[in-house]
Amino acid sequence: MSGEFAGVADTLYIPLAARIYVSERFPEYFRDDAALALKGKVPDGAGGRSSEYAMMASVARYHNADAMERDFVERNGRCNIVHLGVGLETAYLRLSELDAHFYDVDLPEVIELRRRLLPASENETLIAGDLFDMGWADEVDATLPTMILVLGVFQYFTEDRVAGAVKRMRGMFPAAELVFDATSTKGLRYANRYVEKTGNKSARMHFAVDDAREFAEKTGTGLEECRNFFEDARRMLGKKLGIYTRVAMRVVDRNGHTKIVRLRLRPAACRKPYALKVVRIGTVVLNTSMPLV
Repeated sequence: MSGEFAGVADTLYIPLAARIYVSERFPEYFRDDAALALKGKVPDGAGGRSSEYAMMASVARYHNADAMERDFVERNGRCNIVHLGVGLETAYLRLSELDAHFYDVDLPEVIELRRRLLPASENETLIAGDLFDMGWADEVDATLPTMILVLGVFQYFTEDRVAGAVKRMRGMFPAAELVFDATSTKGLRYANRYVEKTGNKSARMHFAVDDAREFAEKTGTGLEECRNFFEDARRMLGKKLGIYTRVAMRVVDRNGHTKIVRLRLRPAACRKPYALKVVRIGTVVLNTSMPLV
């Protein structure tokens, strides 16, 4: 076992192990060369009790988030990309061709580890701090369009705390979008049972989203997109995946148990062009915006 990870929480290196696993087996879906280069640094057994489905679920959030980051930069030009609770994520290397500066935020001990394991880059700024205290925001140029991503993190906190953080981000970044992954209430129950089976009692999850539009209204934001986790994986990999994985993915997507939520924090007047969809319900007309694709 490498000593590099001594004292680091399981939630830090299990996603790294998953990215290595999927990059080796299904590179046509997701390939992370920086993660592959760290294979020898991962502790023995990290992710070892995880199923193929669990590995794919971990990586699906990055596959979808990468696509959203590319879309955001294409629409807005020079941007900030902020990863909160970044862990050992390597998006700044996977997406190095984008015209964006990456701000990677996590607790001081995690940032110290990143400095040792991952190569420095002129398009990345590391910030040590707690994502909820908002001190990291002082180092980000709020005049640029900004996408904030919180992947694999919000689930471990209560809804009140998450909603409070979203509202504070909305006030600090007038030209921003927020991307996070979420699980339904029912899906969260299944996930917690799985976590308990792995023996990791400290990783119980609390935050769930059943209706993304309702959460957007609650936080005073706009719903830009709500995407199922596995549509691309199911289409691209098909029978390359095991039967249990394929069935589980289909059930999860059909029931909306896991999703990637993309919220608009900025005022509607500041938006890039989107198609307008008008829905009439009786005498009430609802205007909803849909991204042009």
